[in-house]
Amino acid sequence: MSDAMQVHIPDPIYTDSDRARGNFWLAVKLSLGLVALIWIIDLLNWGLGLGVEDFGIKPRDLGGLPGILLAPLMHGSVAHLIANSVPLLVLGTAMLYLYPNAALTVLPAVYLGPGLAVWLFARGGVHVGASGLIYGLISYVFVAGLIRRDRRAVAASLLVAFLYGASIWGTLPIAPDVSWETHLAAALIGLVLAVAFRRLDIAPRRHYSWEDESDNFVE
Repeated sequence: MSDAMQVHIPDPIYTDSDRARGNFWLAVKLSLGLVALIWIIDLLNWGLGLGVEDFGIKPRDLGGLPGILLAPLMHGSVAHLIANSVPLLVLGTAMLYLYPNAALTVLPAVYLGPGLAVWLFARGGVHVGASGLIYGLISYVFVAGLIRRDRRAVAASLLVAFLYGASIWGTLPIAPDVSWETHLAAALIGLVLAVAFRRLDIAPRRHYSWEDESDNFVE
């Protein structure tokens, strides 16, 4: 098998170290913290009787500009909030653990970018929810696994495809009460960034002794 077709196995010294395990649990804690923050904000919002229309994105309305920052934290119902919580935890952990350097750019981009696109181009109404963040992370983790030869990246890509592959329908204007514009913009941003950052966060490859020996062969 040519080197171009191989899936590289990360060096166990890198992936199985105490530092790697610590980084994984840090990623879990940060993702849990984000989910907890969204729950607290939404519960306070509902407890105070505030409407999401006060904080959502209103396309081409100057009053809706703050929604670019606030809308991902707001949800229209408990069911909406629950539906977004588990994907945020899973995808946030995958992003922060596997791609910590890229995450410094990707997370702000998929948080703010879809909202800006919605404000500029989406149909009227009020757009709220963390689904833009979710779609951006789905796209990044999935595409990164397709274009890298790292076994961990490939495994994460397959897991995302299995768990959230059906979400592709959310990027199409099928359901009138779903912000497909947010989903589509986020997915495109995630795809572009996955390609742009394909050389970031490359885990050291496992090295075998026979590879050194093969370097001495003469054809």
